[in-house]
Amino acid sequence: MTERYYLTTPIYYVNAVPHLGHVYTTLIADTISRFKRQRGIDTYFLTGTDEHGDKIQREAQAHNLAPKDHVDKIVAMFKKTFEEFGFEYNHFIRTTDDYHERGVQDLWRTVRDAGYIYKGQYEGWFCHFCQEFVTVEDNPDGTPPLCPNDWCQRPVERVAEESYFFKLSEFQDKLLEHYEKHPEFIRPEIRRNEVISFVKSGLRDLSVSRVSVKWGIPVPDDPKHTMYVWFDALSNYWTAVTKRGEDENLSRFWPADLHLIGKDILRFHTVYWPAFLLAAGIPLPKTVFSHGFWLSGGRKMSKSLGNGIDINVLLKHFKRDWVRYYCLREMVFGQDGDFTYQAFIDRVNSDLAKGLGNLSSRVLTMIGNYFGGVIPAATDEGKAAADEIHNSLKSARERFENEFQQLSFSRGLDAIWEFIAVVDKYISDNAPWNLAKDETKKPLLETVLNTSVSALYEITVLLAPVMPDATETIWQQLGFDGTPASVNPSTIDSAKLGGHKIGSVSPVFPRLDKEKVMNEIKQETPEVPQETKAEAPKAEATKPEAAAAKPEGDGLIDITDFAKVDLRVGLVLEAERIPKSDKLLKMKIDIGEAQPRQILGGIAEYYTPEQMIGRKVVIVANLKSRKLRGFESQGMIVAASVGDEGSPVLAGFHEEVPIGARLK
Repeated sequence: MTERYYLTTPIYYVNAVPHLGHVYTTLIADTISRFKRQRGIDTYFLTGTDEHGDKIQREAQAHNLAPKDHVDKIVAMFKKTFEEFGFEYNHFIRTTDDYHERGVQDLWRTVRDAGYIYKGQYEGWFCHFCQEFVTVEDNPDGTPPLCPNDWCQRPVERVAEESYFFKLSEFQDKLLEHYEKHPEFIRPEIRRNEVISFVKSGLRDLSVSRVSVKWGIPVPDDPKHTMYVWFDALSNYWTAVTKRGEDENLSRFWPADLHLIGKDILRFHTVYWPAFLLAAGIPLPKTVFSHGFWLSGGRKMSKSLGNGIDINVLLKHFKRDWVRYYCLREMVFGQDGDFTYQAFIDRVNSDLAKGLGNLSSRVLTMIGNYFGGVIPAATDEGKAAADEIHNSLKSARERFENEFQQLSFSRGLDAIWEFIAVVDKYISDNAPWNLAKDETKKPLLETVLNTSVSALYEITVLLAPVMPDATETIWQQLGFDGTPASVNPSTIDSAKLGGHKIGSVSPVFPRLDKEKVMNEIKQETPEVPQETKAEAPKAEATKPEAAAAKPEGDGLIDITDFAKVDLRVGLVLEAERIPKSDKLLKMKIDIGEAQPRQILGGIAEYYTPEQMIGRKVVIVANLKSRKLRGFESQGMIVAASVGDEGSPVLAGFHEEVPIGARLK
């Protein structure tokens, strides 16, 4: 039986134009889809747009448009952007599609008839930006409180109206049981820990309809209500393959193998969505993978800071394959990553122009110059060194395959580029340009160039899902028709390359003039007025008032003084608020010792317990214990002190660091 694979991006909310975050998730899905298809797997790749809700309704009114006219304009922008990046999805779903509306209503009826939906009265705070009901305390002065989600922090609105409720509270134990039996359901591990902590803290029934919102899917048998946007939106993954294209037997793809999402919508996909499906008796998706955010210069992208990455600028100045490569190589999938134009150019020049591009150009050029464009067969001369290259290639291919299967894209690409360096050294050590001058060295020259072009051939096939355009160009220069994407890596036989005629050769990755490109981008990027440009947060060792006191002497310490401070990497296992304290969190932190430590931190105003659980932090491990509010604290958590109020920003890592590792 043919292996099947169904993956999805989130459907993107059409309240704004496409940005780098939308492109990134879709780029990842496109890469996985190409990777699976290349290996003969029956793959279905779904993306689309979420088009209902009061936020869309308000945005349309602000532009004097009917909601459908408004979303049509934004959807056209998404489709154009995805086409420009060359994404090859199977279907683009819209929540305004007729079949989706019918499918969601069928799902509602199934859940309702199973006894999990009831009518009641809702009163509480609602965040229009997050499209989520939130739990926050009222402000004493009567002003609206802020959304508790750290990526939002916008004022919320008081809502009181009749509503249908979903009995989410009845699924707490069932969800926890599923998380336990299927640890792969939520990835990476840090997000799994967050969700488990949230669910263990208790689930309340969820309001799943609104009477004040008209732009939505009507509730079956009670059309004055429209469905909560997340009940509508999440269902797209199921309706796309079960309520559409019955003739194509798309239902064979359910349950989904992979939902790709950003970490800001983790709870909806790992708590609400599986609960809806359990209530309807529908099999759950196999994995929900939550990736991080793109930062720029270590800070969240923002128009006010002037550090955003404009996808139109990317497409104007850079090839789309370069964007694909940078995103896959630069960000450890699942963590936050940093994207700047300067780092992008450096990566293109070092890895693509100097690395793969240089390998391709010089190997094919030498075959053209020394053998009239016909790949020579390998001889027995230099066989031992050639065998080492083939063994290195086998190892790199296995690493690449294993890492990509685990969605560790950056590590998989590390394996390929490490191998490229091995081949480059092999070529330099053998110096074919010198061998070509001596007729007696021709057998060795033939082996060296055959071995090198065989490596290039296999690299090109492996990288086809990552850089489809560039690898197709190299493929044509190798003298092959079609595309390397059509070659299953398991069927590669580079031993048959001898006697094959290559094509014409030209540079695939021209080196970028960094200064010139950056000047062009700067001229095209609107300048942010100085009065609105926020200054970069500066890390301070102490609060401002403490810093005012000047230390004795020059204030410098000796290296032996610094060495006395034992800084360790720790993993937060548990976190809870201290009763009657607004500032303190009590945490259990694993630093690689026999027992986790109890550490108190004054960060409760800035980090929730749910945000801390599963997070890696830096602690001072050799600080004397002290009691705070009656609780012993066995160390101190390290954070920067930012702004006039000394707001804490926790120290962390972009790369994987083992628990207990020392900072030096």
